Amino acid sequence: MNKHSLAVWITGLSASGKTTLANIVTARLRDLGVPVIMLDGDDLREILGETVHYEREDRKQLAFLYARMVQSLSEQGVVVVIATVALFKEVHEWNRKNIRGYFEVFLDVPVDELRRRDPKKIYKKFDEGKIQNVAGLDFSIDPPSAPDVRFAFDQNVTSEMNANELLRKFVAIIDSE
Repeated sequence: MNKHSLAVWITGLSASGKTTLANIVTARLRDLGVPVIMLDGDDLREILGETVHYEREDRKQLAFLYARMVQSLSEQGVVVVIATVALFKEVHEWNRKNIRGYFEVFLDVPVDELRRRDPKKIYKKFDEGKIQNVAGLDFSIDPPSAPDVRFAFDQNVTSEMNANELLRKFVAIIDSE
């Protein structure tokens, strides 16, 4: 494995803090001189033109596309940090088998807290009947069965604190190679 071949797959429901955590981790890895690329599911969906399809199979197909992209980039010797919902058992299994240096992070936040945060108004729109196929509500998800790290919601723990814990683990992995 390349010294920096590591793929950090940060997953959780909408508003769980995936992008926030990914941005912090990415910035800190860059500060350490680690070559890193950060991918965000919302940005990728827009770039790839996948803004309309939200059915389970469409989303799973898109998650596999993300996984293959992460695999390709990480094999080039960069750390890839991706923030995406992509809560599918088949994708998690594929990632473990096919992405060297795969490291899975699950942000486990209760729906009540997600509804309180709701920066994109997804939960509000769902409650108003304006949208459907919302992961974790009317769209079934597969939480990771054995993530490398599971951050359960704790109102006393910040994204910065979670990033510190992840960085301790990443640096140990990178230094051991």
